[in-house]
Amino acid sequence: MQVKLKKGDRFVFYFRTVPVCVLLVVFMLGTSGFASAKQISQETSACLSCHEMVTPGIVKDWRTSLHSNITPSDAFKKPELTRMVSTQDINKKLASVVVGCYECHGLNKQSHKDNFEHNGFKINIVVSPKDCATCHLDEVTQYSNSKKAHAIKNLVQNPVYSQLIDATISQKILDKGILKSSKPTTSTQKETCLGCHGTSVKVEGIRDKKTQMGDMRFPVLSGWPNVAVGRENPDGSLGACTSCHPRHSFSIEIARKPYTCAQCHLDPDVPAWNVYKESKHGNIYFSKWHEWDFKNPSWTLGKDFKAPTCATCHNSQVVSPDGNTIAKRTHDFGSRLWVRLFGLIYSHPQPKHGDTTKIRNKDGLPLPTTLTGAYASDGLISKDEQQRRLSAMKTICNGCHSENWVDGHFQKLHNTIKETDSMVYTSTMLMMDVWKSKVEDKTNLFDESIEKMWVRQWLFYANSIRYASAMTGAPDYATFKNGWWNMNETLQHMNDWFKFKRQTRR
Repeated sequence: MQVKLKKGDRFVFYFRTVPVCVLLVVFMLGTSGFASAKQISQETSACLSCHEMVTPGIVKDWRTSLHSNITPSDAFKKPELTRMVSTQDINKKLASVVVGCYECHGLNKQSHKDNFEHNGFKINIVVSPKDCATCHLDEVTQYSNSKKAHAIKNLVQNPVYSQLIDATISQKILDKGILKSSKPTTSTQKETCLGCHGTSVKVEGIRDKKTQMGDMRFPVLSGWPNVAVGRENPDGSLGACTSCHPRHSFSIEIARKPYTCAQCHLDPDVPAWNVYKESKHGNIYFSKWHEWDFKNPSWTLGKDFKAPTCATCHNSQVVSPDGNTIAKRTHDFGSRLWVRLFGLIYSHPQPKHGDTTKIRNKDGLPLPTTLTGAYASDGLISKDEQQRRLSAMKTICNGCHSENWVDGHFQKLHNTIKETDSMVYTSTMLMMDVWKSKVEDKTNLFDESIEKMWVRQWLFYANSIRYASAMTGAPDYATFKNGWWNMNETLQHMNDWFKFKRQTRR
């Protein structure tokens, strides 16, 4: 072992030739107060002895996690309502140690194209949902059926959505007075649409790199780093658990707070966070969150929290003060929803499966509705399933509100959906007249001035109104902040634009 003293009396260890047992002893001497030596695997101990110095923030974060303080076998012995491990047949070696570096980064080596030799161990760079399923099988199975898991595929493999991406983030140049567009670069896509939907992480080769620990070799990954919900991983799995449970604490507290959802669900297109901040629920949360317990797996209404966050309605396990289950935990974030407020082009029943590329409307397009609003029913949940989900959501609301209040709220939402769809229909009929008259062509639905006005109608304004209605009170977002005012004004602009175009052609 070569020891080198650097500025600040920091020791840097080059330990390619150091036996694991030596590293283990060194590490154990400085880890009193944490998991015992027999609970931490030798492999993870070796990782920690180095990363304690190289990436101390990661190690500190891990030490705060449940992973570092309980073995999977002990976790599975907990009562069902408080248990977060869902796999019974974890192999004995993994089950008997705390979940450390190697227990996550050393799994399923054969399927990981990003696996590489690292200081005597075979390590994967990307920890995927398939790896997490070793202990959390139910959660990963649920997530794999969700729209989030298929987010990148649903976006880039749908030619209509891809056309919208190109019109939104393409490069523009002026060529002899004519504005021309080019395909958006991969880099730009990663920073924009794919920043939330996910990138495809691929291994492009191996490179040598000088590190604090000496010369090492690492896989070269494209589409990395990325922690978006639909990331395609080098082992072929979809998604990133760390989108909501960030490395390396994997905190349920962070996942339950609305800031996590606010990373992507923002105005103008998905204004859930903005609406929540102005709602009565948001008002209570920002005033009282410091009094709540976000860590109890069996989240008790009225005791652990007193107003819903995003997780309350969409996926958390919620129980009443007397211990009765109000809602079971799920990692399919659309499974409690009966209607999809965010649609292209109208609201519609939720898809039957998270992979929406299989949906075909009556015009043969991979869209949940036609331009006239007809549902692609074969790919959407039935009326009976819609009613079942609506009743389940009402049960959550009834935990705090009377049936009369809850029924009145959802009736208002129903009316809002109906009226916004009607306004989108009017805007779309106007666009169809534009295309029919050949004032603009229909080759690209989203690239002309009037087409961009039309997109605002359903992508921004209708969504803002619906979210404001659904999330119990953000009237400014329903009215003036991308709301009814904008919808009416834009429709008038579209009509005036079309009249002017027709007049100038005569």
